[in-house]
Amino acid sequence: MIITTMKRYLPATRLINWHLGFSSFTFSLVNHGGGGSGFFNAYATSCAKLQDDPANANANNNPFSDMLVDSFGRMHTYLRISLTERCNLRCQYCMPSEGVDLTPSPQLLAPNEIVRLASLFVASGVNKIRLTGGEPTIRKDIEEICSQLSNLKGLEKLAMTTNGIVLAKKLPKLKESGLTSINISLDTLVPAKFEFLTRRKGFERVMESIHAAVECGYNPVKVNCVVMRGLNDEEMCDFVELTRDRPINVRFIEFMPFDGNVWNVKKLVPYAEMLDRVVKQFPSLERIQDHPTETAKNFKIDGHVGTVSFITSMTEHFCAGCNRLRLLADGNFKVCLFGPSEVSLRDPLRNGADENELREIIGAAVCKLFFGFQVKRKKASHAGMFDLAKTANRPMIHIGG
Repeated sequence: MIITTMKRYLPATRLINWHLGFSSFTFSLVNHGGGGSGFFNAYATSCAKLQDDPANANANNNPFSDMLVDSFGRMHTYLRISLTERCNLRCQYCMPSEGVDLTPSPQLLAPNEIVRLASLFVASGVNKIRLTGGEPTIRKDIEEICSQLSNLKGLEKLAMTTNGIVLAKKLPKLKESGLTSINISLDTLVPAKFEFLTRRKGFERVMESIHAAVECGYNPVKVNCVVMRGLNDEEMCDFVELTRDRPINVRFIEFMPFDGNVWNVKKLVPYAEMLDRVVKQFPSLERIQDHPTETAKNFKIDGHVGTVSFITSMTEHFCAGCNRLRLLADGNFKVCLFGPSEVSLRDPLRNGADENELREIIGAAVCKLFFGFQVKRKKASHAGMFDLAKTANRPMIHIGG
C-alpha cells in the first residue's frame, strides 16, 4: 500500500550545511567487463570546461546574466522544472516502497508562478527548459503550461521527461503547444518485469507512446533506461535493437542513489561493463562527438537509424560541463541533482519579491552568499558514489527526473 500523507518533506527555507568530498575533474574508465583495457581506454573521456567552448555562448538573443554563472565559470542555460510530485507509476529506483510524503497542493507552484519564474530564467540566459515530475502529463493544465513556456522570447527548446503511460493521447496537442523534445522512461521490454519494476501495469501504453512520438516526428525519441544488475541488464542489446529502424536514442543510465531507493553498489552496472555488453553484439559501435554540456556519451551503429547513449553519473561524472539547474514542484531551487541544499523561490515570490530580488536569491544559490549564510553553491563536482549513497537527499520523485 502506498502511503501519501500530506506533509512537508523538507522546509523550503532550510539551508543544509554539508561538506562535499571532491572527486577529480576527470575519471579514468575502469574495466569492469573483463575485456582488454585498451578497448575501454579508447572510450574514456574527460569533461571539457564550459568556458573553453565558444559554442556554449548564449545565442538566444537575451543578455546572459551573471546570476547564472557559478564560481567555476559554468554558464547555466538549462532549467529543469518539476511540475508535480505525483506519479501514476511507483518505480523502485524513484519511489520508496512505502511511498512518499507529498507536499500539500497550496504549497506547490501554481501555473502562473511557474511561468513567471521560467520567464525570469529565460530572460537571464536559459535557452532550454525540461518539464519533469513526478509525472508531468498527469497535470490537467500541461498543454497550457507548455504553450505559455514555448512562447517565452529566447527559449529555444522545450523538452519533457515522461513515463509514457498517458502520453500517446496527449502528444499531438503537446506538440502543437510547443513541445520540441521528448524523453520516455522504459526500463524493460518484458511486460511482467515492467509490472514488477513499476508496481503498476502499463507496458503496452508506454510502447504505444514511443511509437506515437516517432509518428509525430520527434527525432530522436529518447528512451531512458536505468540499468540494474540482475533486473534488466541482460536486456541491453534488446533495447539497442529499437534503434535499428527508427529514430530512437536509447539512453542507458547508471543506477543512482536517492532516499528510499535502496541503492546498492552491487546493483550498479558501470559504464565500462555496459559498453562491453553492447559492443560485443554490435562491434561497429562508434563514438559521436559530444558537446561539452552533454550529460550522455553518444554512439552510433552502422546501419541503425537511431543511436545509443550512456549516462555515467556514478563512474565517470560530467560535472565540469554541467549547465543544469532545477526548480522543484514546491518552488525550491536546487543547483545540483546530488546536492541536498535547496532555497525557496516560492516564498519570496509569494511575499512580493520583484525580479531583482529573485535574481539575487538565485545568484546566491549558484555562487554567492545569502543573508549571511553560505548557501551550498554549486561545487566543482559531486561526491564519490559511496559518499553519495550516504548523503541525505530527497527521493527522486520529489526532485524530478
